[in-house]
Amino acid sequence: MSANLEAKKVVVDEIKARIQDAKSVVVASYNKLTVAEVTALRREFKKVDAEYKVYKNTLIRKAFNDLGVTAFDADLNGTTAVVFAKDETSGAKVFSDAVKANDALKDKISMKSAYVDGAYVDKAGVEALAAIPSREVLLSRLVGSLLSPISKLAYVLDAVAKREN
Repeated sequence: MSANLEAKKVVVDEIKARIQDAKSVVVASYNKLTVAEVTALRREFKKVDAEYKVYKNTLIRKAFNDLGVTAFDADLNGTTAVVFAKDETSGAKVFSDAVKANDALKDKISMKSAYVDGAYVDKAGVEALAAIPSREVLLSRLVGSLLSPISKLAYVLDAVAKREN
């Protein structure tokens, strides 16, 4: 076998390992991103423990096909970036937030699909994932909801105590 074929097999194995380790894999198209924009994106992904990588479409397709997933075949065309995230929503959320924060990225980045917990998610599903708040935000909302009746009770009891004095 040629050295080039062996090198490609190593990359395919690397992609498969990353797919299996990640809870979500977001596939996006990018067009004419500057080095500064890519660096800023990578920095944002690193903050949420996700990794932004660019691979050849044929290698990504081969990795997914080796894992028994063929739903991505139609999405893997043109320029493709892949984000491997440790949770279900952060990869899509960073893409979405980056586009909202910088209008210049609106024409440069678009999410194509995702692979979340072993299932294919289409473009509409990825956009819905991006709208879901992070786990920490959801937990803080839950705690706030649980504490709300207690704080209202304390307010009422305080008002009654002040009225009696």
